[in-house]
Amino acid sequence: MKKTGIFVFVALLALVVSSFSSNKEAVLEENDKLTWHTDLDKAHELSEKSGKPIFGFFTGSDWCGWCHKLQREVFAKEAFVEWANNEVVLLELDFPRKTKLSDELTKQNRELQQAFQVSGYPTVWIFNADKDVKTDHFNLTALGKLGYPRGAVPGKEEVKFITDANAVLAKGKKK
Repeated sequence: MKKTGIFVFVALLALVVSSFSSNKEAVLEENDKLTWHTDLDKAHELSEKSGKPIFGFFTGSDWCGWCHKLQREVFAKEAFVEWANNEVVLLELDFPRKTKLSDELTKQNRELQQAFQVSGYPTVWIFNADKDVKTDHFNLTALGKLGYPRGAVPGKEEVKFITDANAVLAKGKKK
């Protein structure tokens, strides 16, 4: 009886580990569909080449529940992945509490936080950046700001978010 109990326990444990591993791989595959940059210089270079604006996602990756909710209910959805890959260059601007970022990255993120006057998370700014080659500084042109899509149909948050983001892009093209 003891051997059977141990065998069942080991079999269940293997099943749970296998299931966790499969779920983890599915999440990784989903995340692999989006390319998030952390360096404004790199995002600017890609923006210049593609003609796409920068999508600056201000987040607290290791503490912000609403940021996680936005990622889970919007950014992880296939419709958003397709939209983002076609319309913007993704830039993550992280403000973690437990994880230590490099001094250079912390400085960059703080400067952008101040430039856009971000006071809450999550905040998304869609913007264009032009680099002044003489001063090596960026001139930023804000197109519009987004956050978690409040008032969205439950389970369809990405639809409202994309609609709002498209309105920002349309407004930016008129200028």
